[in-house]
Amino acid sequence: MLYTICIALILVASVLVILAVLVQNPKSGMAANFGASNQVMGVRETSDFLEKFTWTMAIAIVVLSLAATLAMDRGRVATSNSEISKDVKALQERVIDAEAPATMPQAEIPAAGQTEQEQAE
Repeated sequence: MLYTICIALILVASVLVILAVLVQNPKSGMAANFGASNQVMGVRETSDFLEKFTWTMAIAIVVLSLAATLAMDRGRVATSNSEISKDVKALQERVIDAEAPATMPQAEIPAAGQTEQEQAE
């Protein structure tokens, strides 16, 4: 239950970070060269609030990610790990089988004294 809540909060925080970054005014770099995009998107002066909000949401995402990791159900993780290891072993066997040299069909070499008719018989 806590894991699900953490994931939902991470998603909300991620969307808020995206919106906060889009609203901020580019100060320098390649994005600053595109002045027309500022007029189209309606970007205003970057305020301290948006910058602090962005950093706060980024830190919240990190903390919530750690909390979600700690809140995971240990039984499900162990089951998942054992299933993954079985899948890995199966894939390794397939790769080893695929890398094995293919056996070439052996053609019979006729004896020196036989003719084609004798070989057909």
